[in-house]
Amino acid sequence: MLILLPPSEGKAAAPRRGAPLDLDRLCLPELTGARTTVIDDLVKLAGDPPLALATLGLTPGLAGEAARNADLRTAPAVPAAALYTGVLYDALGLAALAGPVLARARRQLLIFSGLWGVLRPTDRVPPYRCSIGVRLPTAGALTAHWRAALPPVLDALAGDTLVLDLRSSAYTPMWAPRNAVTVRVLHDGKVVSHFNKATKGRLVRALLTAGARPRTPAALAGAIRDAGYTVTARKPHELDIVVDTL
Repeated sequence: MLILLPPSEGKAAAPRRGAPLDLDRLCLPELTGARTTVIDDLVKLAGDPPLALATLGLTPGLAGEAARNADLRTAPAVPAAALYTGVLYDALGLAALAGPVLARARRQLLIFSGLWGVLRPTDRVPPYRCSIGVRLPTAGALTAHWRAALPPVLDALAGDTLVLDLRSSAYTPMWAPRNAVTVRVLHDGKVVSHFNKATKGRLVRALLTAGARPRTPAALAGAIRDAGYTVTARKPHELDIVVDTL
């Protein structure tokens, strides 16, 4: 099973030392050209702060976030597992995984990104700011940029494997897996937002810890129940997890 995650706008503080980005060592090297186009755009934009803020949709108070992009090629890089923060990643605790659980995370998790396309948890990248909704001078609209680049690569990677798609709606148009299962989190009959992310983070950690290897949506629902969740199938490939407390 593959598990698809969104990125987070929150990033860990940039380290002071360390090796910089090595594009050739990122997963799925077939994406190097598409990644380079986005990097080139962001580095160039960073030289014009007002334009960078406007393009990235940031307020002046976040000028420092846009300025990070100037150093994408030279700043110390960190594993994606340590880079992303926020509710989902805090609940998942990627950086604390070890042993067989970490090995499963390396094999099963794909983190989607407006800059990188997709990353594995061990891919080393610098802190950056670039959401999927951005339109860049050369790459154009990033959703379309990655929708052109990702399918040939990810279709081959996934094959007929079951895919648990936990991406937020902004990132789902980048690639449509053939055998995907989506999950909603409900409380009192309503879809929740903030706790949707926390529940999904805890769920992924539980599935990785258990070594779950479901091949069908029904088997995935069973694995989720085994992890202690109440789950119902709204449709064969759409599951609802019901939480009693927030």
